[in-house]
Amino acid sequence: MTPIAWLGVFAGVAAVLTWAGTAGAIAALHKIGGLAAPNQRSSHVRPTPNGGGIALVLVVLAAWWIADRYFEDAWGMVAWNVPTVLGSAAALSILSLLDDVRGGMSPLVRLGAQTLAVIAGILTLPDTVFQDALPFWVDAAVTLVAWLWFINLFNFMDGIDGIAGAEVIAISIGAATIAGLGAMPPIFALYSMTAAAAAAGFLLWNWQPARVFLGDSGSVPLGYLLGWLLLVLAAYGHWQAALLLPLYFVADATVTLVRRLARGEKPWQAHRSHAYQRAAVALGSHAPVVVRIGALNVALVALAVLAIRYPESGWIPLVAGFGLTISLLWYFERVAAPAAR
Repeated sequence: MTPIAWLGVFAGVAAVLTWAGTAGAIAALHKIGGLAAPNQRSSHVRPTPNGGGIALVLVVLAAWWIADRYFEDAWGMVAWNVPTVLGSAAALSILSLLDDVRGGMSPLVRLGAQTLAVIAGILTLPDTVFQDALPFWVDAAVTLVAWLWFINLFNFMDGIDGIAGAEVIAISIGAATIAGLGAMPPIFALYSMTAAAAAAGFLLWNWQPARVFLGDSGSVPLGYLLGWLLLVLAAYGHWQAALLLPLYFVADATVTLVRRLARGEKPWQAHRSHAYQRAAVALGSHAPVVVRIGALNVALVALAVLAIRYPESGWIPLVAGFGLTISLLWYFERVAAPAAR
């Protein structure tokens, strides 16, 4: 079979297995009482199974392991030590699942586990993220903080139906497209498209009205794995693409964090003050917000491809991406303003 055919097989199987596995996770969570009850900070109105993302994560981990074990030579030999990344993501998922089901885990315990996983992941990167523009220890420290922030912001941004699954699809398809242009080893496309397909299988259960939530057991390891994909892109010199693909999530989460810190709020406490959350309340539905973010993500993927395909474009793709992202944030703020009065 050709690489394209294998990519289709992996993607199709990942989507079906995730869909079926999520159905099983929903049933299991109902039995053990793993339900998220509505509260003043949540965006749902009835108890919903929380932690269904474990099925998505298991499928992605299994697919990446099989690809690394049996297809690496055929898809382009790389020395990324993927098993270390998979083991770290699995550990984060198990720890987060315990918190989903039992609750009460200390933020310091979660942060400590994430820090260890990120340190292990940094050692697998093919090069320094800033390509020797910074001293090694500075590069490593900045990468550590950026990856930790991405893991947590991805968790924070999983606040309305469908948003996290749609983001996984957008980032992963963007990364796979860049690999398809020849800018990355072919196996990078296999990793990326498998993640996109698995997220699509989960999204069938998570679209409004959601019948299951990712939970920390899904969002934390997904943030870790997507962070790794983006950092690998940056380590290959494609830093504009690595910034553009997740730009809306990064911008909304960072602006919200700064505002909350300025108000003296604890950043790890649950809240409903992200721009996308307030817009969903004002619009009376989650879907229009996710569709708008999805449209922006299509544009961000196109700009990332432009940056790779036409390097002479310079800063234009990044500036355009920031402009579009700021425009959508402004729109959400404008929509949400009347509802806040």
